[in-house]
Amino acid sequence: MAEHDDDHHGNSLAAWVMVGIVLLGAAIMAVGFVIPSLAVIIGGAVVMVIGLIAGKVLALAGHGVNGAISRSDTNIS
Repeated sequence: MAEHDDDHHGNSLAAWVMVGIVLLGAAIMAVGFVIPSLAVIIGGAVVMVIGLIAGKVLALAGHGVNGAISRSDTNIS
């Protein structure tokens, strides 16, 4: 079996923030489907898009898997 050096599997601030916000948007959309409200569904979709943008911005700012900030935080010795 091959050895892999990349054992964090996307565990970064950018990934966690993006997934959290997208899950919040999905929950809002689910509520919009339960109480038939197009405005709530659209609001949930907007929250999901904001989550995607926030994740990308954080990754570009160095908080991604291979970002400078995340590399310096995990190399504790």
